[in-house]
Amino acid sequence: MNMEQTPKGMRLHIGIFGRRNVGKTSLLNAVTGQNVGIVSDTPGTTTDVVAKPMELKPFGPVLLLDTAGLDDEGQLGLLRVERSRKTIARVDVALVPTDKPLSDFEINLLNEITAQKIGAVVVFNKSDLWTPSQNDIDHAKKFTQAVVCASSTNKTGIDELTQAVASVIPQDFLDDQGILSDLVAPGDLVILVVPIDLEAPKGRLILPQVQTIREVLDADARALVVKERELAHTLDLLKNKPNLVVTDSQVILKVAADVPDNIPLTTFSILFARWKGDLESFVQGADAIDKLKPGSKILIAETCTHHPVADDIGRVKIPRWLRQYVGGELHFDHVAGMDFPDNLTDYSLIVQCGSCMTNRREVLRRIIQAKSVGVPITNYGLCISKSLGVLHRALSPFPHLLKPI
Repeated sequence: MNMEQTPKGMRLHIGIFGRRNVGKTSLLNAVTGQNVGIVSDTPGTTTDVVAKPMELKPFGPVLLLDTAGLDDEGQLGLLRVERSRKTIARVDVALVPTDKPLSDFEINLLNEITAQKIGAVVVFNKSDLWTPSQNDIDHAKKFTQAVVCASSTNKTGIDELTQAVASVIPQDFLDDQGILSDLVAPGDLVILVVPIDLEAPKGRLILPQVQTIREVLDADARALVVKERELAHTLDLLKNKPNLVVTDSQVILKVAADVPDNIPLTTFSILFARWKGDLESFVQGADAIDKLKPGSKILIAETCTHHPVADDIGRVKIPRWLRQYVGGELHFDHVAGMDFPDNLTDYSLIVQCGSCMTNRREVLRRIIQAKSVGVPITNYGLCISKSLGVLHRALSPFPHLLKPI
């Protein structure tokens, strides 16, 4: 997989936010060395969020998000502002350019950004036209130590801006534990149970499976890939038992029956619950399934926008399994992509997808939002294992999360 093919969810998300006509897009063009967006002296040229995946040295693959001015006006302008503000929650690093000393507008924006524990960089932009005073710089440093002066016209301050971004990258992004690298050692054997997924393009595996295979190899372990029908026979052929079995959640019931209890077993989606979110919170959400009653309302949240297939996991299978578990009718709402309701109080449960197409910050934001109103949240893999009665088995690699049975 080259840099251009790196999925959005694995990229450092860098957004740029501020008033209209402070040079947001021109600054982004200068940082990237490309014409990421159209530049004009006319305020409001950027009318929607523009996402540009690219490689930005030294960070590697990033996703750059250029947004409309947060001081836009009019009915349409307010919709643009709302969309731009929602984008703040998606980024790892936020650039806040201004072409004058910090006003109440930038101060409020910086308070909003730092309250969400997002790395902030203040950019005194258009420095070819003005020079901020030391008082201006000191004022900005009350919010973040990452303060630079830059000009996209004469390309000054761009290297300093890159260094400033590096200084505020979240530590959890830098210290990424990976999908399963801490669960396997060099020489270990990992069996990956991979059904042929109808949602994957012909000739390809789905993204979480590919990423997991790669990480097994990077750990100098061995990956053995089988379909669920060949698993039992494959285990019989092995001289030594595998160190770990990872399966697609949709066949967990069969795989749990075929894999001896002394072999750790989990699912791709549970691994992603830990990698992209917070596994403990998702386990607590799965336990809340026991409290569902006929008539409960459930939100199914996907972050990709694939076309649903005949037996779609989020729209057909999970609702069917949950209805069977509860023993009655349930009501489901579905959202896709970056859509996520502001009001969650009507829901008894939120079921988040595996999140292979988004980043950890967005998933954590959803967890925090759900917890703030007391709504349990889990993910596909945990929900499926719970509703099929094998959650305890699927959490065997994580004994600290197991409850007595």
